[in-house]
Amino acid sequence: MPAGSATPPDNVIRPPASAYHADKRVAIQSIFFFWAFYFVLNTAHMAIAGANNQFEMVCRRVAVVLIGITLTFVMYAVLRYFDSRSMRFMVTATFLVSFPVSIAYAVVNYTAFYVAVPTESLMREIAQMHADHESTLAVITDSTVSWYFFIAAWGVLYVALCYAARVGQAERQAAVFRSQAQAAQLRALRYQINPHFLFNTLNSLSALVLRQRTREAERMITNLATFFRTSLTSDPAADIPLSDEIDMQHLYLDIERIRFPDRLSVVIDVPKTLENVPVPGMILQPLVENAIKHGVARSSSPVTLTIRAQADGDFLHLTVEDNAESNALPEPGEGVGLRNVRDRLVARFDGKADVRFGPRDGGGFRVDLTIPLQSHA
Repeated sequence: MPAGSATPPDNVIRPPASAYHADKRVAIQSIFFFWAFYFVLNTAHMAIAGANNQFEMVCRRVAVVLIGITLTFVMYAVLRYFDSRSMRFMVTATFLVSFPVSIAYAVVNYTAFYVAVPTESLMREIAQMHADHESTLAVITDSTVSWYFFIAAWGVLYVALCYAARVGQAERQAAVFRSQAQAAQLRALRYQINPHFLFNTLNSLSALVLRQRTREAERMITNLATFFRTSLTSDPAADIPLSDEIDMQHLYLDIERIRFPDRLSVVIDVPKTLENVPVPGMILQPLVENAIKHGVARSSSPVTLTIRAQADGDFLHLTVEDNAESNALPEPGEGVGLRNVRDRLVARFDGKADVRFGPRDGGGFRVDLTIPLQSHA
């Protein structure tokens, strides 16, 4: 955009027009409320004061109020045109627009009560004004000042409604941004699949091909393709049934069983009543991968990897453990998978989930996840 140009660039994202407008229904209701309040208050005042010709005065007052409502609608249309401007501009416009509207209403009010067929009591009031040397202009000016504050008060209310609309829009937009940021964080964490798994699998696949173990190589390729297709195409911010999460781990572990046919056995302990409970997708993957990397791969003896689920009140407990004697706390800088799981649970459950891990009695490593027990998927 050239320097000094007042035209915004085309790629600027502007808030929707509705973000600046006060709710139309509320604005219109406020106009009727303001004038109804005046009508009821003034009519009650005149009745208490015992003024004459009350019925005729009420009829005139109704006509004047209807004109006042019309003038306020004109003011509303003008102010709505400036809704996208700053609040300071809106307040200034309110006080400026209120002035001609107040003059117009004061003239209408004077004409309705003092010019258009005045009653006997009004005639005496007019005569008294002449005796006091009050001109028509002076009466209208005094009335204008009085009505100015009444009409400006409605204008300020409308500005407040516009401000509330902007605040509400800002809060909704902030909520959308927070949701998008959380989804982006979950997506980033979800896609942090350890590249060592892929490299090791490809190496194992190469070894199988060289040894002409075709059937096992085909099974590994099929499982690997299914695993990555499922893990990379599903919504990373969505929950999935626990049974689907277990199926994903079955795919992964079937690949690892081909790599470690004599060292890896798997135990899955998930009650049928919990199979449809929603859990964050791929939440167990880093834990199972850690057990393979730090336990099975480093062990020379058979290792049993156990995945267990159980409900406890309003919480679901998920456990991944192994009995590898070599498995211990990750070395500094190696606990990426555990941090991944912790960060995902913090983002997903806002501090209501818990991750605990450490060596287990008898050797091996254990990770316990505690998450809110949600409704069945």
